[in-house]
Amino acid sequence: MGYFLRNQPSFLFILIILHFGARAARALSSDGEALLAFKKAITNSDGIFLNWHEQDADPCNWKGVKCDGHSKRVIYLILPYHKLVGPIPPEVGRLNQLQTLSLQGNSLYGSLPPELGNCTKLQQLYLQGNYISGYIPSEFGDLVELETLDLSSNTLKGSIPHSLDNLTKLASFNVSMNFLTGAIPSDGSLANFNETSFIGNRDLCGRQINSVCKDALQSPSDGSQQPLKDDTNKRSSRVVISAVATVGALLLVALMCFWGCFLYKNFGKKDIHGFRVELCGGSSVVMFHGDLPYSTKDILKKLETMDEENIIGAGGFGTVYKLAMDDGNVFALKRIVKTNEGRDKFFDRELEILGSVKHRNLVNLRGYCNSPSSKLLIYDYLPGGSLDEVLHEKTEQLEWEARINIILGAAKGLAYLHHDCSPRIIHRDIKSSNILLDGNFEARVSDFGLAKLLEDEESHITTIVAGTFGYLAPGM
Repeated sequence: MGYFLRNQPSFLFILIILHFGARAARALSSDGEALLAFKKAITNSDGIFLNWHEQDADPCNWKGVKCDGHSKRVIYLILPYHKLVGPIPPEVGRLNQLQTLSLQGNSLYGSLPPELGNCTKLQQLYLQGNYISGYIPSEFGDLVELETLDLSSNTLKGSIPHSLDNLTKLASFNVSMNFLTGAIPSDGSLANFNETSFIGNRDLCGRQINSVCKDALQSPSDGSQQPLKDDTNKRSSRVVISAVATVGALLLVALMCFWGCFLYKNFGKKDIHGFRVELCGGSSVVMFHGDLPYSTKDILKKLETMDEENIIGAGGFGTVYKLAMDDGNVFALKRIVKTNEGRDKFFDRELEILGSVKHRNLVNLRGYCNSPSSKLLIYDYLPGGSLDEVLHEKTEQLEWEARINIILGAAKGLAYLHHDCSPRIIHRDIKSSNILLDGNFEARVSDFGLAKLLEDEESHITTIVAGTFGYLAPGM
């Protein structure tokens, strides 16, 4: 006993050394710490981070993360469409072995951290479809291995840095649907891209988009006066054409309103009767990607209680109901009547494609109920109503800034459908009643893909009318 007491300090010292040595052996790698900083910056998600634990020795088994098999360094961070909300922290720049960073289709905001320029092994960078603002860092020019850079559908401003011309391996480049300004660099790699890479930035100019910059116009060379005169004539012609088109559009809107009232008066109410009865047998609920956190029994039980009092609208593609769940969540239910049971599997497959389309400016299709006589499409409910209602039925006037933001939001949604989603979807029935608004007056395009499904006599679905009478949507 005396011997143990005399040597107790040494014994305790050894225990302390062993304790901290064991902790050091289990300590998370530097890449893991950088990823935890990213997780900490994110204020909301769909639960993708549930297995990201600081007790792990490395992050290689975390969802969305892939490591090199030998070095255990993170080479892929792939988290698209996981409802991430928050800024991209500068610590991401510590992932200097990263080859692919895919964060598109979330609600990330704030500026792009210049520290991303430290990820010099980066080959694929996907940040499209977020709320990222501020400027494109010139440090992105240090990403010399970059092959794909997609910053489209954000709110970036300022000029495109000339340093991006250093990206000689760049094969895909997209900064469309932002607020970028100034001349597009044309002396390096960006000279290889056409206007589709830059569309939706009103104040950009350059050879790639066939727009002459103002600086070039202020100092014309000899013999340039005639082209300027021709340009003036072209602008005058455009003004006349725009005026004629505006008058024509107003006439079409008036005709559409008359036709819509006629259809609703004669056909819309017929869609109501028997709603509760048709769910009594053979009904099923299909949920896309776990977007509906309810059991089929709970959803069918709610659907069976709905009647005409739940109607919130009736349009060209069917009657719309408000579906309120017991936990307070609210959805919009669009009822479409079936007429050809033989093509039911085809329609289900097309709905699954539409359910996979995710963008912050598109109304989310969460699933559908397949009843014996109809399809009941379950969408997110937008409390702001439609743009048509706000413009024509509300007493207070919508401010011009809000109108411009709504236009830009709807345009971003359509641009995603037409250019970025796979397969590409042409809306074919875009109008103010198909542009819905959330509580912050952010625009969401609705009914995309339905016109194609419901277009002719071969379709197994009929509604009041497939499309809008007298209206030819863009892209037709």
